[in-house]
Amino acid sequence: MHQFVAYFRVSTQEQGKSGLGLDAQRIAVSDYLRSAGGILAAEFTDIESGKRDDRPELKRAIAHAKKLKATLVIAKLDRLSRRVSFVSSLMDAGVKFVAVDNPSANELTIHILAAVAQAERKAIAERTRAALAAAKARGQTLGNPRIAEARASALSALRERAGSFAGNVAPTIRHIQASGCRSLRGVAEALNNRGVPTARGSTWTAAAVARVLHRSGTLT
Repeated sequence: MHQFVAYFRVSTQEQGKSGLGLDAQRIAVSDYLRSAGGILAAEFTDIESGKRDDRPELKRAIAHAKKLKATLVIAKLDRLSRRVSFVSSLMDAGVKFVAVDNPSANELTIHILAAVAQAERKAIAERTRAALAAAKARGQTLGNPRIAEARASALSALRERAGSFAGNVAPTIRHIQASGCRSLRGVAEALNNRGVPTARGSTWTAAAVARVLHRSGTLT
């Protein structure tokens, strides 16, 4: 029986851990080997983006297939690479391989399929960039609106806490000022001497006193 070396690829670490996509590839390869009467000699799996051609497990799979004079089998052509040049280099390495999603394809067909896939991905990327540029030109906010809402909510809560703190400490500051200490630096020293903490638990400074007075409406 002819030997096969299987190569699988998933795009992210999460997919590698969960088996998302990997099980489907294994089932496809297993079904093909059963119908072709072949045996699986080894299997290799990369967890890499299709944009990267430097994949250690694929190199091992190719070397092992050459050593056994076996055929490299993959579930789908796009599991190899998103670039025609990479598919061409694999062919030049002298390794027989078959894509289960198109097992009857010859080298010319595979080149054509890879070229079409690459052109389509490029077209999708260009359409996406054009759509984003058009949306930006219309003044539309890009990105996740929920993130912007969360940031605005957090900023609002921070300002509310700062205002509440200023309202609580302002009477103490006014009392210090009424005793004759008029400079911001002098008020800061008095607060430190009294052991009054700042909102962040740090040492009072003239700038910190000014911010509190500004928030409380005492300093404009």
